Order: sequence, then structure tokens, then C-alpha cells
Amino acid sequence: MPPKQNPLKLNSLQLKTLTLLQTIAALPDAAATDEASGNAVIRWLPEPHGNHFHIGDAVVMSRDATGLHNPAVWVALARKGLVVEGYPAHMAVTPVGLAYDTGLGEAIQHHADH
Repeated sequence: MPPKQNPLKLNSLQLKTLTLLQTIAALPDAAATDEASGNAVIRWLPEPHGNHFHIGDAVVMSRDATGLHNPAVWVALARKGLVVEGYPAHMAVTPVGLAYDTGLGEAIQHHADH
């Protein structure tokens, strides 16, 4: 039997936010791994310009990132063990959060085909 999609029952905003946090955590200039905990400590969050922003080589529409600066979303993700509690002073994604399959990466991150 295949694994259940979204076993933690994250809502759409939480899924989009976690997808973006996973992408940010993979960028060497945006995050660092805490060797003791395995958490990806995020150094910065992207700021939109106009209706979009950039994460690495991906373009993301601002409407898909409203949870990045929403404390309630961070609290919900922390409660489920996907991020570390402490936003905005401390932003970190747990190993569980890094491994969680949101299924949204290609849907909200747009890459140029050249």
C-alpha cells in the first residue's frame, strides 16, 4: 500500500509554506544544518517584489507564500513537529519537516525552460 498523502493533515497554506521552507533550507546561502539536531536553520526569508519572488532559480507567486511571514502558520507547523518553535527570532525546519512530502514543489515553484 502506498504511503498516505499528507498524513499530518496540513491545510493548503501550511503545505505551501512547508514546501517553500524546504526549498529555502536546501540553499547553502539561505540555511545551515545544525549538526546536533539535524535542523535546517534558516537565515533569511525572501521578500516579494511585485507579485512574485525568487528562491534560488525558482520563481514563486506571492499568493503562494502568504504563510512565510504568518506566525500562526509557524505555530501550526511547530505543533506538528515540522519546524522549531521560535519564529521570527529563530527559524528552523526539523528533519521530519525536511522529509515531509508536500507534493507541491512543481505546482508552486516555476522554473525557466532555458
